[in-house]
Amino acid sequence: MNSSRRRFLTAAALASTAAPAFSSSAPRMIKAALIGCGGRGQTLIDAFAKLPDVRFKWFCEVDESRRNAAQRRLGNEVRATGDLRHVLEDEEVNTVIIATPDHWHAPAAILACEAGKHVYVEKPCSHTVREGRLLVEAARRNNSVVQHGTQVRSTDMMIEAVQLLRKGVIGDVLVCKAWNIQRRGSIGHQQPSDPPEGLDYDLWVGPARMIPYQKNRHQGWHWWYHFGTGDMGNDGVHDIDYARWGLGVTQHPRYISASGGKYFFDDDQEFPDTQQVTFEYPGSGKHGARRMLIYEQRLWSTSYPHNVDSGVEFYGTGGQMFLSRRGKIEVTGERRKRIEHGITPEAQNHEKHVANFVACIHSGERPNADIEIGHLTSSLCHLGNIATRLGRRLEFDGEREAMQRDPEADQLLTGQYRRHWATPEIPGPVF
Repeated sequence: MNSSRRRFLTAAALASTAAPAFSSSAPRMIKAALIGCGGRGQTLIDAFAKLPDVRFKWFCEVDESRRNAAQRRLGNEVRATGDLRHVLEDEEVNTVIIATPDHWHAPAAILACEAGKHVYVEKPCSHTVREGRLLVEAARRNNSVVQHGTQVRSTDMMIEAVQLLRKGVIGDVLVCKAWNIQRRGSIGHQQPSDPPEGLDYDLWVGPARMIPYQKNRHQGWHWWYHFGTGDMGNDGVHDIDYARWGLGVTQHPRYISASGGKYFFDDDQEFPDTQQVTFEYPGSGKHGARRMLIYEQRLWSTSYPHNVDSGVEFYGTGGQMFLSRRGKIEVTGERRKRIEHGITPEAQNHEKHVANFVACIHSGERPNADIEIGHLTSSLCHLGNIATRLGRRLEFDGEREAMQRDPEADQLLTGQYRRHWATPEIPGPVF
């Protein structure tokens, strides 16, 4: 099968010739479905419901109690299901919002694109690099508007700060450092057990390989290779996104170096609580073209730079900019001389991000965090986690999206799946 036409197993059956519900400038009603009704899903219900041209038609959630709670918020006129196929088969639904665990992000988003829907997908947009590329291809193939849930892209302070960097306020930006430093809690040690009543665990696992239910694996899915992407993909992805944006790199890195592990927590989580990752971008290879992005993570500390738990420092040839999605900015020139910037501080704004997505559905334009942007940013999280897990420097071919001379690392660019109606068609030993 040609790689550019790989699809998920049920895509053709759902909508082999599906077109987006609309993409004209004329106002039309957004008829939306939310997939995943947990904490983030509840926040997105509020953000979308505030817009006058949005109506919810479906809530999809495999946990019955969460599904019922979501339905109670907007009334019984919103239908509820545990199976997203009911949503995708509804031709009136033109927009799908995905707030599931990470391992479902790309499968659900690709199926939605193939069914002719527009998609708002939470971060990270994929569980692996390969999934991200398949999602980009599905969005382009179906002309779907796909917005990635990195809200900094629609936050005025961030937009203006990046514009200032482009104008050379601190010279040529060659290096940046992003940090994610906070004190997380332990998930403890537990054993497999029966899933609770009301949870369809088989649907929750979905296309991932089946493993027994375990409470801290289900409730703490972020910290397991099987379902999550660690805190680099959970929270650090936001800071990595505006770090990459400000650095001005629009391709994959060539080299990835990392170290770290579980320095603090004695529990079941698999991802590191401590990480230092360096991404190198050679650009054209000429003098002045190279760039470096550094990511720092400590999940056991409240001691952080600039008195803020997450931020980025940009280092230019003529100064430095500090920027945080918490609504902080500082610009200095040579010898730390303060530069007045005139930018109003603003925390990341998800309501503006949702509004940008809806506006782009009406206009047919690419959204602020278009899926190609989301894929490049999410891939940094995957590549950083792989380098940390293997403990060695990696060389990545961005054009092919493949590792150079490292079969073990290359295998981690895709996933392990079971035969399921939402299984990605990815070559290799995936079953």
